[in-house]
Amino acid sequence: MKASFLLIGLLSAGIAFAGPPAPKKEGIEGKDYKWNAQEGEKIEALKLKGDKKRGEEAYEVCGACHLPSGAGRPDGTFPQLAGQHTTVLIKQMADIRAGLRDNPTMYPFAATLVDPQELADVSTYIESLCIPVDHGHYDGADAALQVAKGKELYEKQCLECHGKNGEGNKEKFYPVIAGQHYKYLLRQMTEIRDGHRRNANPDMVKVIKPYTNDQLVAISAYQSSLVMPGNMCKPKAAKKK
Repeated sequence: MKASFLLIGLLSAGIAFAGPPAPKKEGIEGKDYKWNAQEGEKIEALKLKGDKKRGEEAYEVCGACHLPSGAGRPDGTFPQLAGQHTTVLIKQMADIRAGLRDNPTMYPFAATLVDPQELADVSTYIESLCIPVDHGHYDGADAALQVAKGKELYEKQCLECHGKNGEGNKEKFYPVIAGQHYKYLLRQMTEIRDGHRRNANPDMVKVIKPYTNDQLVAISAYQSSLVMPGNMCKPKAAKKK
């Protein structure tokens, strides 16, 4: 059953790849840009109760890149999704579908979700997944120093929104960053700082704009070390010899 769902999903994605490119909607560079405007299919999906079982079936397409566990890829090509707030997931998928966030790799897959109910369903399923503990960390020789520097910066300007344990804020659409891959965090913060994330929160842009590359490395190193008590996957039992 799962294999057939995945095959159907990938075939649908292939059709999407052959179709028109993602639409282009004015983002943060526009004078009328509103970071979290309550409109369109996003607001419809947010009002709906997601069905976890249906969401698991819809997620089959997503699992090809983000893995069945929602763990993503440690090299940062695909983010860790498991345990992410439904509000954040719905907003980001709706932004990609509407052309407000540029993600040509994901657009054909996001486009296969048929309506706001399916957005709500798949988001509910993803949120229910435990956060993997074996995600990508900063692994340089100076890791301890970078994490310490990042902790100081994080507690000064990031903690208020993203929380002590990287738990984010569901009501305010601030994402969970605990368990996220170091390389993905670094890439996203760099893109936000440099104006390449068109659906970025203007408040975050103001905070991150002055940061140097070295500071972004340190913050990303610390963020990737965060864990959310009670939300992380249980360690795998050691294999019996």
